[in-house]
Amino acid sequence: MTAIIVRQPAGDVTPRLWTRDFSFYFAARVVSLLGDAMMPVAAALAVGAIYGVSGVGYVLAVWTAPFVGFLVFGGVFADRIGARAMMIGADVVRAVTQGAVAVAFFAGTPPLWLLLVASALAGVAAAMFQPGVNGMVPLVAKDPQRANGTLKIADAATQLGGPVLAGLLMTLTGAGAVYLFDAGTFLLSGLCLTLIRVSVTVRGNSTTVLTDLRRGWTEFRSRSWMWSVIVVWVFFGLFVFGPYIPLGSRLIGERLGDAAYGWTMAGLGCGTVLGGLVAIRFRPARPLAAGGTVLIGFAAIPLSVALEPSLGVLIAGHIVGGFSWAFWSVMWTTSVQTLVPPEVLNRVTAYEVAGSVSGVAVGQALVGPVATVVAPRDLLLLATAVTVGVCAAVLLIRPVRNLRRAPS
Repeated sequence: MTAIIVRQPAGDVTPRLWTRDFSFYFAARVVSLLGDAMMPVAAALAVGAIYGVSGVGYVLAVWTAPFVGFLVFGGVFADRIGARAMMIGADVVRAVTQGAVAVAFFAGTPPLWLLLVASALAGVAAAMFQPGVNGMVPLVAKDPQRANGTLKIADAATQLGGPVLAGLLMTLTGAGAVYLFDAGTFLLSGLCLTLIRVSVTVRGNSTTVLTDLRRGWTEFRSRSWMWSVIVVWVFFGLFVFGPYIPLGSRLIGERLGDAAYGWTMAGLGCGTVLGGLVAIRFRPARPLAAGGTVLIGFAAIPLSVALEPSLGVLIAGHIVGGFSWAFWSVMWTTSVQTLVPPEVLNRVTAYEVAGSVSGVAVGQALVGPVATVVAPRDLLLLATAVTVGVCAAVLLIRPVRNLRRAPS
């Protein structure tokens, strides 16, 4: 087995962002993110209409659980055979799974087992894909923070267009068209990734997978600023991210209609655009301290849904939350990419992401049963309080608060 080390040529003081490789990588991420932005709306509306809130939670949970379970292996393989190769293979698998669900919707009512199996396979493929998302950025861009901010803006733009497009396709043609479109985005993403050219040096590697896993864990564990944030993030996933999509779609849809849910998600995307633009320009000496402070605004998302305001106020709350989330994301991602050695970046990323979303799977699986005994509005008020608590914890942890950005 071999390991891939990618070396970028030395750049200028102000390196050019839009190189050939970054342009293809950007295109791959945009089309893939567009499809991803459509899926929560499709799952919440299409699956929810057939199998209810519990069905939506189960479909999301069986995607998240294998994603978390296999993610560390995705990091090992990405470091061994190259992130790009792993990402292309994962795109192919996800195109097949989404295409199968699309066919099932076109044929009639898909059985729950099919939705669960397809979601689980897509989760495994995403686990092989995700470590490379972080590891590829330093390979195709000489200024990671600028690249991350640009990618976050693209993410936001897809959050604006994806839900609206999903809603239109759901109304005009049904869920099958949404899933078929998603399958197409994975195919196009894989094609763009194949067109990226990076200079690589291949060296022999006689270590085992278990040894590589241990090396990645050692690197992850040695960074107290990283693992302490991930520990806090488990609670964020359990009480905020996991329950939000099923509960938010239900409360907004029942009160204001399905279109309102789409516009609310578009507001989230608009806020993310603004946060990404600010994150490109603002380079704080202590990025995680700045990011944790701004992240407090994310509490506006669950709070705005729980208070049941007008659509305008609901959208405004999601704009504030999207801004906060985008700014934190760029600060965090850039810190990981620039402070972790390139030869172990994919493995460390795998442990970081696995820990970040571990609470999400549990939250998604439990939201349906818990919502039958606790009012959804009360659960979202709890999510608001947890968000504030998470931000406070991040700022109180000294290694996180004092972490300084990498030298240019």
